[in-house]
Amino acid sequence: MRPRGRRIAVDVGSVRIGVASCDPDGMLATPIETVARSKDTSDIDRITAIVAEYEAVEVVVGMPTTLRGEHGAAAQAATAFADRLATRIAPVPITFHDERLTTAAATQMLRASGRSAKQQRSVIDQAAAVAILQSWLDLQAVGGDER
Repeated sequence: MRPRGRRIAVDVGSVRIGVASCDPDGMLATPIETVARSKDTSDIDRITAIVAEYEAVEVVVGMPTTLRGEHGAAAQAATAFADRLATRIAPVPITFHDERLTTAAATQMLRASGRSAKQQRSVIDQAAAVAILQSWLDLQAVGGDER
């Protein structure tokens, strides 16, 4: 049984990082913001600040997996980002969750809500982070334990 508390999810992209959180009971994921990727540590700094601000008990990082279940360059980049983040937020644990099709699902959801492609750009990463976290929360609710 996982402890009660807020979780933060991150959807690590090459240009932006979508960030979402959930309520302390782990029922509903909601968007927080989109953080620009940086060559310095400002992206890690911002995610670290969010983890502290929300008093997160865990961070869920989307693991880019191909439809065949393989990990490529995007998965390596997400893992490297998570490793750098882990050193900053310890002892808060990081868990990986399969993010297959979350960006596609987020795009469809935003399109269905009437957002144009230009409007979607600013929130697509947040919506993907929400999809990652909600999927992870739903898995936990049925007793799943993906690591």
